[in-house]
Amino acid sequence: MSAHPEPVESPEPPGPAASAGTIRTARLDLLPLRVEHAEEMAQVLGDPALHAFIGGVPDTPAALRARYARLVAGSPDPGVSWLNWVLRRRADACLVGTVQATVTGEVAEIAWVVGTPWQGRGFASEAAQGLVARLARQSGSVRIVVAHVHPDHHASASVAAAAGLSPTDQEQDGEVRWELTVRA
Repeated sequence: MSAHPEPVESPEPPGPAASAGTIRTARLDLLPLRVEHAEEMAQVLGDPALHAFIGGVPDTPAALRARYARLVAGSPDPGVSWLNWVLRRRADACLVGTVQATVTGEVAEIAWVVGTPWQGRGFASEAAQGLVARLARQSGSVRIVVAHVHPDHHASASVAAAAGLSPTDQEQDGEVRWELTVRA
């Protein structure tokens, strides 16, 4: 783990995103996703290079607004929680990326992305650590944290390791399954 201090949670905002709650780390505020974030996030996520390992192309602001509206509305499956945050750098209130968790029973599948201009500065690791710490404390329901990382995506593997996850011998869709068992 890095030398970043333990994340501090702030009170949850009103509205549909309240279940996510804000998470504070050393340099970032992980803010519950809102549809209004789409415009700025379209710029943050606009580099086609971000899709080298995940495929696809950058979303337009309109497509991102529609996607965010679906995410904020929540999973249609009552047994699944979609938790999504944007990463706001406190130094300048600039959005730099996202983290997410899909929680099904005792398993939380997590993912992260940081815009190209902000990569290599530890923001993804810091955010992933904050997210994992939050999930570990979240009413004791999450027991296993999972991430799927392309075997050639060394930066993402470093983020998973920094968040306490370890690679397994399992693969899904060409990606290695990383896991962390959360202590009760």
